[in-house]
Amino acid sequence: MDERANHGVDLHLELSRGGGLRAGLEGALRAAVREGRLTPGTRLPSSRTLAKDLGIARNTVADAYGQLVAEGWLTARQGSGTRVAGRACPEPPVPASTLVDASLHAAEHGLSETATLAQRRQYDLRPGSPDLSSFPRSAWLAAARQALNRAPNEAFGYTDPRGRPELREALAGYLSRARGVRAHPDLMVVCTGFVQAVGLLGRALAAGSGAPPSGRGTSRGGRRIAVEALGFPDTRTVLRRAGLTTYELPVDADGARVDALGDTDAVLLTPSHQYPTGVPLSPARRGEVVAWARRTGGVVVEDDYDGEFRYDRQPVGALQGLDPSAVVYAGTASKSLVPGLRLAWLALPARLLEPVVAEKRLADHHSPVLDQLTLAELITSGAYDRHVRRMRLHYRRRRDRLVAALAEHVPHVRVSGIAAGLHAVVELPPGSPSEAELVARAARLDLALAGKSYYGTVDAAGPALVIGYGSPPEHAFTGALERLCAVLAG
Repeated sequence: MDERANHGVDLHLELSRGGGLRAGLEGALRAAVREGRLTPGTRLPSSRTLAKDLGIARNTVADAYGQLVAEGWLTARQGSGTRVAGRACPEPPVPASTLVDASLHAAEHGLSETATLAQRRQYDLRPGSPDLSSFPRSAWLAAARQALNRAPNEAFGYTDPRGRPELREALAGYLSRARGVRAHPDLMVVCTGFVQAVGLLGRALAAGSGAPPSGRGTSRGGRRIAVEALGFPDTRTVLRRAGLTTYELPVDADGARVDALGDTDAVLLTPSHQYPTGVPLSPARRGEVVAWARRTGGVVVEDDYDGEFRYDRQPVGALQGLDPSAVVYAGTASKSLVPGLRLAWLALPARLLEPVVAEKRLADHHSPVLDQLTLAELITSGAYDRHVRRMRLHYRRRRDRLVAALAEHVPHVRVSGIAAGLHAVVELPPGSPSEAELVARAARLDLALAGKSYYGTVDAAGPALVIGYGSPPEHAFTGALERLCAVLAG
């Protein structure tokens, strides 16, 4: 057997046998190039490899290649092999459904055309993303190498839908130490991002899962869930599509008004750092919502989206630590590392474990194993703590630069919600242009901004901009601040 024939690439061709093998091969290659299936620069298999794959003589392939080179369809160069020549190739047809994707996104979230187009701005101060350029590539690569060396063979098969035990154990230890979470590895589920985590929970609750233990109230199923009146719009959409009815809790200086829970089955909160106002849920309300869950058998879902980043205050511990049997803790690597990892986790009460795991198994069976093992190694080696502490200082400096720039150039605005997190709220004084006008003005300066009203019902505090100071790369941050001040100064 000639092993050299195994060194090529796979190439799908349908040969017409009517006019002979060579003519059929030439026609199939021309069609593949003409239709754009073989793009310019694509290296073709060697004549030996393609002949073996097609079950024809090598000379037939060599002659076909030679003819197509002569016609200009292919190029051949010593040492570079045979490649598709540069030609104008038609674009593949775009399904009609994708053409309305942007407008569908805008309609679902109440975005204007300006806000939708802001996806392509050079400068971006919208909240929700960390500094992607600060991802610890070297530390991640070193952790990945260690994780691969230590991983058992069974890790690369179909594994536990809850996630790899290495990561669940590492997370349980880290969250207990850093966030005050009382989590057991067996009661944790690793998810492919926070949106999936919310969807799994929503479907489990909509099915009436999570009945309370005896003596802890009565279960009414999970058809109604309270959400904060200001929050991430996608979360509400995911919960509704899971079959739940959502209704809003007002938000004030003490966080969500949990006294307005009423007859509901669950509530989703951002208690450590309300999104987007930045206020923590007050101690009295934290106790009140846990007491409500104990009394009614309801479920509290805690979204701790950026709990690692606090600056001017003592860290606010996780609400889950008050009663792990009543509170679901949801965390993510999207802010501490990068959203592209698609890693999030749930620390669940025992009554919700089985239904959530069942939903996870149907969703994707389990999240990507290699990234789980790498994150586990990053945590246990201490590299994750070092990265978080380094980024905490980085973001604090950025926050201070933002506050200083606004104080110098637009002192009439008030900045709030800056004690923690990756964004600030810039409150607009009476008589200021509307949020929509400021967002449009920023767009003309190639700057993407988000108004407070995008996140839900604007409260009595009035209009404001929500400024994400985490996302711009360092080289663009100064320019983004200059444009923001120009927009606010008019």
